[in-house]
Amino acid sequence: MKIVSIILAVLAGSIMMVSAQNRVLVSKKQQHLWVISQSNDTLLSVKVSTGKNPGNKQRRGDMRTPEGTFPITQIQNASSWTHDFNDGAGERKGAYGPFFCRLSTPGFSGIGIHGTCFPELLGKASSEGCIRMHDDNLRKFVKLVGKGTKVTIQP
Repeated sequence: MKIVSIILAVLAGSIMMVSAQNRVLVSKKQQHLWVISQSNDTLLSVKVSTGKNPGNKQRRGDMRTPEGTFPITQIQNASSWTHDFNDGAGERKGAYGPFFCRLSTPGFSGIGIHGTCFPELLGKASSEGCIRMHDDNLRKFVKLVGKGTKVTIQP
């Protein structure tokens, strides 16, 4: 039983290393995200929503998505998280979908890739600065990335 546990741990570590070697490209102009393998194969191609306001993030609360290349630092279970969108509906459970993939964005905190409770807005600039995708696509996404995966966000 101990040998099986060791083999599973090694395999899980190998999968995480391969996932971290994939890269992510986000186009704010196209409102699209791709996961690309080391051999330049497209592993996932999905519509997303980025910040409501155009341009590079300059300050907290400006509703812009930062531009540049940022590593994923953490993949968190966000299934119980809530958020108030200040639309009069109050706190919404499931606002972030099942996961929150936290990005290291120097000068800013709380920026990540996550699900959405507004799938009808995908393909439109509509977020508060994060990158939103359909919850089903997010489940596929987290299987292809890991801690250290580079995410390049283009204007």
